[in-house]
Amino acid sequence: MAAKKLLFLVGDFVEDYEVMVPFQALTMVGHTCHAVCPGKKAGDSVRTAVHDFEGDQTYSEKPGHNFSLNETFAEVDASSYDGLVVPGGRAPEYLRLNEDVQKIVRHFVEADKPIAAICHGLQILAAAGVLKGRSCTAYPACGPEVTLAGGTFKEIEVDQAHVDGNLVTAPAWPAHPAWLAEFLKVLGTNIEL
Repeated sequence: MAAKKLLFLVGDFVEDYEVMVPFQALTMVGHTCHAVCPGKKAGDSVRTAVHDFEGDQTYSEKPGHNFSLNETFAEVDASSYDGLVVPGGRAPEYLRLNEDVQKIVRHFVEADKPIAAICHGLQILAAAGVLKGRSCTAYPACGPEVTLAGGTFKEIEVDQAHVDGNLVTAPAWPAHPAWLAEFLKVLGTNIEL
């Protein structure tokens, strides 16, 4: 398998598991992962939040870890990356307003490169205008945004993933095993026991 170079779009209060687990797992199998945040540089960090499902009407939120960025957003050349990862949490709510973030997302779509988005990460794809005619899933509260952006929202179990061509999506972090396995397939990564 050929190692891939993957870009993570993150921001303050990105969901802890949704950035930490994929970043570490994709690095572990041999891919190069770069995490960036608008207005921050390599060596800076973003705060994370832990979202949990504890029987309330929506998820609860607790402080997470600090996550270190290893690339500088202002220096990112999207054309040098093979795939994009868009974690959820609260960060997508404001990252989607950044025109440079939207341009990066549009590059990956226009170049037909693999994209993995989870939970509220679909808010960024919706704002970038890249969901028209695509099917995907997200945290259920983001379903109306997917639909309004011209996408088809798929309601699936929280531990499952949905694949539409090179777009791999999931509702939330309980789907990591399915979501990451499907993203690895789209990347052409073959892991054998």
